[in-house]
Amino acid sequence: MLKVDELDVFYGNIQALKGVSLDVRQGEVITLIGANGAGKSTLLKALSGLLKPQRGVIDYLGQSIVGKPAQTIVRDGISHVPEGRRVFANMTVQENLELGAYLRKDKAGIREDMRQVYERFPRLLERRGQLSGTLSGGEQQMLAMGRALMARPKLLLLDEPSMGLAPLLVQTIFQIIEEINRDGTTILLVEQNAHMALSVASRAYVIETGRIALSGTAAELQASEQVKQAYLGGQ
Repeated sequence: MLKVDELDVFYGNIQALKGVSLDVRQGEVITLIGANGAGKSTLLKALSGLLKPQRGVIDYLGQSIVGKPAQTIVRDGISHVPEGRRVFANMTVQENLELGAYLRKDKAGIREDMRQVYERFPRLLERRGQLSGTLSGGEQQMLAMGRALMARPKLLLLDEPSMGLAPLLVQTIFQIIEEINRDGTTILLVEQNAHMALSVASRAYVIETGRIALSGTAAELQASEQVKQAYLGGQ
């Protein structure tokens, strides 16, 4: 579904990604783990058209998307849930969700997807008329995910969905990630909580200082001494 080959991304003179290569197959949950500043968010921004790579290949469903505008990439079926949620604080929950479907014209489909989002996130239904800036962190994360789903993505990019959330809410968010995947959406997940990320993923990549350092099945990385010491608290 997605093939990234030898991707280089710079911020000015600083190289954030150095020859990154990975692939995502349809139906998988792939997780990308690594320390702060390793390049995880930079990769997602390059995939969703928010950053232009200086070199390398991004093929999605057999077509290059390098240099395509972000809105075209959304229309092609890639939705990005950014780090920090980035909900529109002065708009209601309902308005945020409607914005997620901005590029769509199928009114009946939009209504059905809205119903499904509210079914998946009942808390959002209770607060649909509330300004998004007044929601809790967990509710904003649900809203950011719901908004992305309103674009009906084939591939969902999730950036740090558990950041700043209480442990019970983290469990809930990861259950929802598994449900979304079971319903047919392929997921590329960036997550600092390596335990949780590896528990839902089929395969994983470890990124260190802009390079892919390790890759394998989730079970292989969970068993790796290097991963245990660096990301799983030595367990």
